[in-house]
Amino acid sequence: MNQFLLGSRVFASRSFSSAAKEMTVRDALNSALDEEMSADPKVFIMGEEVGEYQGAYKITKGLLDKYGPERVLDTPITEAGFAGIGVGAAYHGLKPIIEFMTFNFSMQAIDHIINSAAKSNYMSAGQISVPIVFRGPNGAAAGVGAQHSQCYAAWYGACPGLKVLAPYSSEDARGLLKAAIRDPDPVVFLENELLYGESFPIEREGKDVTITAFSKMVGYALKAAEILAKEGISAEVINLRSIRPLDRPTINASVRKTNRLVTVEEGFPQHGVGAEICASVVEESFEYLDAPVERISGADVPMPYAANLERMAVPQIEDIVRAAKRACYRAAKSVPLAAAA
Repeated sequence: MNQFLLGSRVFASRSFSSAAKEMTVRDALNSALDEEMSADPKVFIMGEEVGEYQGAYKITKGLLDKYGPERVLDTPITEAGFAGIGVGAAYHGLKPIIEFMTFNFSMQAIDHIINSAAKSNYMSAGQISVPIVFRGPNGAAAGVGAQHSQCYAAWYGACPGLKVLAPYSSEDARGLLKAAIRDPDPVVFLENELLYGESFPIEREGKDVTITAFSKMVGYALKAAEILAKEGISAEVINLRSIRPLDRPTINASVRKTNRLVTVEEGFPQHGVGAEICASVVEESFEYLDAPVERISGADVPMPYAANLERMAVPQIEDIVRAAKRACYRAAKSVPLAAAA
């Protein structure tokens, strides 16, 4: 899985690897699935509405016609059932891709993901491989309430035996999904519903403050960095891509250069991804810090349904800007944050 860690910090001078045309995240995921299914007959996908309806978000568009119902399987609304079938298939050498309509519904299948998939290689002393991918949208969307808006990056990132990926750009999505499908171990692949129809610029280098983010928050961090640049603050944005394993060397190298850190995530503040990043920096680079670490996260409440309250419950660009300014001693420490940890 080291390939997931290579180049998790990508600078604006780098061009996209696929020079032919710009892809949306949706098309990037679809093309990755198509190519891997074409290359390996053991790869198949199953989930609710992945076939006849071509996916709730059209990620599996065209795959049923091309590969047939034996490899693109529509399932009943029973996440525990089809996740368990997928794990069993992986035990026997197939390469299932399990689509959850939202990762909130993966809670129905948590026993199979953790106890059946994540732990089997260890408990069998390496005799059982579980080459399975669990994928689907994760985190806040828009106006879908508490039961469809939670970020599970920290939940799954806490479990040994899983690899947890969270792509941001089309390039991330395509490359990481192909690598995940080829991996011999279970991978949790956290997408974002609001990114499916988008395509993006890539990350940037800086010297005054490090900002770490993943998934949709990378875009917010990049926009914050643009605002900060106009005020003379050079922010380095790290697109984490992988939650587990976490690219600690890149994060610490950046902090040792900028001497300041702001972590950004949509999830809850307690026991979050940002907390793990903070621990790593305190353990490995404490003497390089010139300011306290700033953590930006979702509010410590279930996601509200009302649009005005929803906005207050998730990080905003201005929250990141204020945190970076505080880290650089450009703003008073008493400035309140709507979604600060």
